[in-house]
Amino acid sequence: MILKSLSLLNYKNFDSKSFQFNEKINCIVGNNGIGKTNVLDAIYHLSFGKSYFNPIASQNIKHDEDFFVINGDYEKESNTEKIVVSLKKGQKKIIKRNNKIYEKFSDHIGFLPLVIISPADRDLITEGSDTRRKFMDSVISQSDKNYLDDVIKYNKVLAQRNSLLKYFALNNTYNQDTVEVYNQQLTDYGTRVFDKRKAFLEEFIPVFKLQYQAISNNNEEVELVYKSDLFDTDLNTLLMQNINKDKALQYTSVGVHKDDLIFNISEHPIKKFGSQGQQKSFLIALKLAQFDFIKKQSGVNPILLLDDIFDKLDEQRVAQIIKLVNDENFGQLFISDTHADRTENAVKQVHQSYEIFKL
Repeated sequence: MILKSLSLLNYKNFDSKSFQFNEKINCIVGNNGIGKTNVLDAIYHLSFGKSYFNPIASQNIKHDEDFFVINGDYEKESNTEKIVVSLKKGQKKIIKRNNKIYEKFSDHIGFLPLVIISPADRDLITEGSDTRRKFMDSVISQSDKNYLDDVIKYNKVLAQRNSLLKYFALNNTYNQDTVEVYNQQLTDYGTRVFDKRKAFLEEFIPVFKLQYQAISNNNEEVELVYKSDLFDTDLNTLLMQNINKDKALQYTSVGVHKDDLIFNISEHPIKKFGSQGQQKSFLIALKLAQFDFIKKQSGVNPILLLDDIFDKLDEQRVAQIIKLVNDENFGQLFISDTHADRTENAVKQVHQSYEIFKL
């Protein structure tokens, strides 16, 4: 799968900009603040229907404008695919594939597999469990439409159950039958989500560990540990056991929306005990394992975006990453950097064609 061309209209800092891309390596270079990351984010937007860096859609419209349009032309399995993402202030975002509007954004997820490695990934270590759940969800849902559907439905029922708990508290009332209807729906969706997360991690963790060893070039033991309420008891039982607590809190305190992924190094939390270099290697290994998993599931080489990694990593780790992508296992690669010479020296080591775009 190849992104052949990209055009931007009123997207972030660009009024109008077009690119014709190399099928292997594309380097976007220029000073800080000039929009390198915005180009990569536009490519991400075409795959996921949203920005990687700013979830508030209207803030991706160029200042003083009313709309943005991102247009991408792809070659996938010998077919030409035209994807357009557009947003007008006060209206719903639109995603079109070959001039046909998607009724549900979720139908588009996974069609253009993509992995991004960015300094913003540090949130996976520093932020709460919600960020790590979203990581799991984004990896699994790129190759499993039913999983994404279950997550969306689970969250919808969860919001309804939470509203009901608030209603009970406000009106000093309680209806067991209604609660049980929501409990059963949460159990149906939540159990499937749990089973798929568990199966995913059984396959994902060994790949992640191999990637960490390849990048870090050392012998530290790293691990991912899946933490879930459902390892101990089925969800329906948990919901019934915790109903008095939930009534007091006015929200649902147990379920797969509380799952977490624990990041450890040498059996200790990497957030507290990992050096900066170890944390960076951990995150990159996580993303390269994501690449391998998605490729295996989809049979397609995902597009790989490397945002500003040269400024954030030492030369040895950059060399390891360049070495890893220097084979046919990788498809199209996009790199952003502040130094054109540094980027060119790095990609020259890779025996692939490349193009450098100076902004």
